[in-house]
Amino acid sequence: MLHRPDPDALYLGIDLGTQGVRAALVAIGDAPADPGTAARPGSTAAGTVATATHPLRSRREGDRHEQDPDDWWTAVRAVSRQVIASVRESGDHRPIAGVSVDATSGTVLVEGPDLRPVTPGIMYDDGRAGDLAPTAAAAGADVWARAGITLQRSWALPRVMWLLAAGLVPTGGRVVHQGDHINSRLTGLATPTDINQALKTGADLVDIAWPTAVFDALGIDPAVLPGLVLPSAPIGTVGDRAAEETGIPAGTPVRAGTTDGCAAQIAGGALRPGTWSSALGTTLVIKGTSSAPLVDPTGAVYAHRSPDGGWLPGGASNIGAGIVGREFAGVDLGRITAEAADLEVIPGVCYPLTTAGERFPFAAAGAEGFSEGVPEGRAARFGAILQGIAFTERLAYRRLAALGAQVAGPVSFSGGSTANEYWNQLRCDLLGVPVRIMESSEACVGAAVLAAAGPGEVASTAERMVRVGRTYHPDPVRAARFDDSYDAFEAALRTRGWLVG
Repeated sequence: MLHRPDPDALYLGIDLGTQGVRAALVAIGDAPADPGTAARPGSTAAGTVATATHPLRSRREGDRHEQDPDDWWTAVRAVSRQVIASVRESGDHRPIAGVSVDATSGTVLVEGPDLRPVTPGIMYDDGRAGDLAPTAAAAGADVWARAGITLQRSWALPRVMWLLAAGLVPTGGRVVHQGDHINSRLTGLATPTDINQALKTGADLVDIAWPTAVFDALGIDPAVLPGLVLPSAPIGTVGDRAAEETGIPAGTPVRAGTTDGCAAQIAGGALRPGTWSSALGTTLVIKGTSSAPLVDPTGAVYAHRSPDGGWLPGGASNIGAGIVGREFAGVDLGRITAEAADLEVIPGVCYPLTTAGERFPFAAAGAEGFSEGVPEGRAARFGAILQGIAFTERLAYRRLAALGAQVAGPVSFSGGSTANEYWNQLRCDLLGVPVRIMESSEACVGAAVLAAAGPGEVASTAERMVRVGRTYHPDPVRAARFDDSYDAFEAALRTRGWLVG
């Protein structure tokens, strides 16, 4: 039966990020989301009506990166109650007709038979199991190649192998993804996982199944993993206990979510061929749409499955805007941005990677951040960082185009970096395509779309729920001023042996 979202209801999306949990209540309405299109008299407007954020803490030590799953639940409770209270206090009493959760890609933990966490959350960039990656990659190479996937050191499957080998999975327990755990807390059930969170755990994206022959070779019983469904599939309803803790009404349908990158893509409306999403937060995640997966022999580019059919190719870089917060905490960002703008083009080369290893637009476990020839001074350093991240993004889209992707745009920007107008225009100029920023471009909005849409309806539902806020157009004359610096950036990566081909 075709699922039809209720135009007189609200949909709750919850985004589990690295630095915090964010929630959004979004209306689909019965009016177009495009602000340039007039709604008919008496229609209900679409768009985001309330958001809330709660911070998270990480524990990092060497290759270790962990979070406390109970902190995730505390944050989910807080943001859910906050957004619901906000709309009710405003006099909006529309029902909440669905909830969906997106999460970081590759984060896993062990749940006991009682659905309580047995281990901390082992985060997506935790490197303790990396030495098991070659064994995993060799065992399943043929299966994953059908989806254009080459398993990387940072993926979750080696962590599953490590957890099992360490005896950390009790009888009746499961290894689940970050979003699965929250769905279990919401429903009180051992919920299935969506195929996109399961990608880095080794799922066969073509058959939408765990590859049993591969897992037999690796000593993994698929029973310790959740079942598999497409994003937006119904997976349960909010239970009485969760309703009491979160404020979400008991019986609210829970629909399968996706990764945070895919959710940001949905929020950006980048679900038609040629359109793309660049989510620049702690990491840079780029996603687009294609009828077939892109095949990248290096494994830097991979594809998720679209609930509408087809594929969502892209990749996730370890480059991100978090370096700005770390190096320029307490600094007037408006002022230093203006100072950096006066200095452009910044001389030298800056590749502002803050962790060991890179995943995209190239795969290099030994990659490290560097800065060469950048002038002294705080403004020059700031400008070089903005420029280096923009160059990495440009390289990513060039890599996608070389693999056969349509990249004509528009590209939707999301993430905290979009507050910097100078940086938005710089990135737009260097990409050379139109850019748009949605009124609410966070991943939680994409999760809310999944809460409203049935399989096969996500693109059309997103077009009814998300609204374009600002647009940018590239300046080719300005972009040309950066060409020599960009060429030097590429050359520096090639000299180090990280960028090949």
